Amino acid sequence: MRSYRSSFSGDRTRQRIKFSDERVCKSHLLNCCPHDILSGTRMDLGECLKVHDLALRADYEIASKQQDFFFELDAMDHLKSFIADCDRRTDIAKKRLADTQEEISAEVAAKAERVHELNEEIGKLLAKAEQLGAEGNVEESQKVMDEVEKTRICKREAEEIYRSSMPASSFQQQKLRVCEVCSAYLGLHDNDRRLADHFGGKLHLGFIEIREKLDELKVYIFSFFYCTEMLCIVT
Repeated sequence: MRSYRSSFSGDRTRQRIKFSDERVCKSHLLNCCPHDILSGTRMDLGECLKVHDLALRADYEIASKQQDFFFELDAMDHLKSFIADCDRRTDIAKKRLADTQEEISAEVAAKAERVHELNEEIGKLLAKAEQLGAEGNVEESQKVMDEVEKTRICKREAEEIYRSSMPASSFQQQKLRVCEVCSAYLGLHDNDRRLADHFGGKLHLGFIEIREKLDELKVYIFSFFYCTEMLCIVT
């Protein structure tokens, strides 16, 4: 299906339609369309089937100060559907791993999970330290790196406990898990660079942004309708 966005451009878009037109992406107006957020990642969705235009977003932002348009409902439904698809992919990937990876006891699995958790913590801390460094906040970046070193020590200890609980041949196998945020695969033995690239990457951060925006929309809509209902009761 041809994208509406490709049918309009610049002034022609604004002459033909208004931001309230059903052809306009309400998620784009609220700056949360997955097509925008994930653009340029390995999960680039291509063009949205609805119109995206920054001028229409500006028109909406001005008008919304004077009137509620309730586009949050449309955006919430859009993001809920997108996240539901992502979570289904995560469940499928988990099942695939369970079917293909060597079965281990619950005790050993818990030890492996601890290594994964520390891996994730290291990756997130490294991504944070790099971001702080890029912003010129060298002192804070160094503090985070100190936390990285402490976590690395904990990880080595956790790896040793995990290693000692199973045969060496099994330990050498690449044990995978699925990222709960973006459904990407993560390896038990991934190095720090791989972890930092994942947790600080545009794809993972994009999914965090989408999930956080969905939570904000849910809270906003619940609060609005709850307050409206209570007002009706009082009056």
